[in-house]
This record gives sequence, C-alpha cells and structure tokens, in this order.
Amino acid sequence: MYTMMEACRETGLTYQTLKFYCNEGLIPNVHRDKNNRRYFDDATVKWIKDLNCLKKCGMSINEMKEYLTLCLEGPSSIEARQKILARKQTALQEEMNKLKESMDYIDWKQNFYNDVLNGKRPYISNLIKVKSEE
Repeated sequence: MYTMMEACRETGLTYQTLKFYCNEGLIPNVHRDKNNRRYFDDATVKWIKDLNCLKKCGMSINEMKEYLTLCLEGPSSIEARQKILARKQTALQEEMNKLKESMDYIDWKQNFYNDVLNGKRPYISNLIKVKSEE
C-alpha cells in the first residue's frame, strides 16, 4: 500500500496533481484509511503511471476521463480505446515532424554560421544589406 506521498514518489507526480486527479475522478477505487487519508494499491499506482503517460501524450483531463470510462467497461471497449490512442499517436507524429523541421533549420543555420566564421562562405542576410565591394 502507498500513501499519497509514496505514490507521488513512485509515479513522479506532484502531491497537488495526484490530489487533483483523485478529485476529478480519474483514479477509481481510491482507498481511505481510518483517518480518511487516501492510500493506493499496486494496481492503482500502475494506473496513475498510465495517467501520467496519457498526460505526456497531450491528453486533456476530459480525454483521460473518456479513456478511463472506456477502460472501466472492460474488453468491449478496446476498439474505442485504440481509436483514441491512434488519434493521439497521429497528433504526436505530426508534432514530431514539426520539431524535426525546426531542428533541421537550426542545424542548417548553425552550419551556415560556422562556414561564415571559418571563411568558407560569405555572410548573406535577408535583413541587412551588405555593402558590395566596388
């Protein structure tokens, strides 16, 4: 069994985030001790780690709730869950492609600057006119 703080350490979530997830109903079957403090079993901690991954994938709270609802339905909702994950996967791939384009631009620009500094090419700017030698 895990206390809130232990679950936070185990999952990498902040106390506030874990409490928020509990209050939002994203963590089913939360247990409480005799002092009404939350505690979690191994299966719940694994689910919290899943939530953390879903959040990192860009899922909103509402999307996570929808996914949770489907999970609680059992095997009959697997296809619907796959569709949700496929949409997220496509969005992440598009984001990765944009990041790759940005990285390629930065690589190109860094190489250009290195070539200018090493005298391999002249400096050319789209912003300022360089006086030509007459």
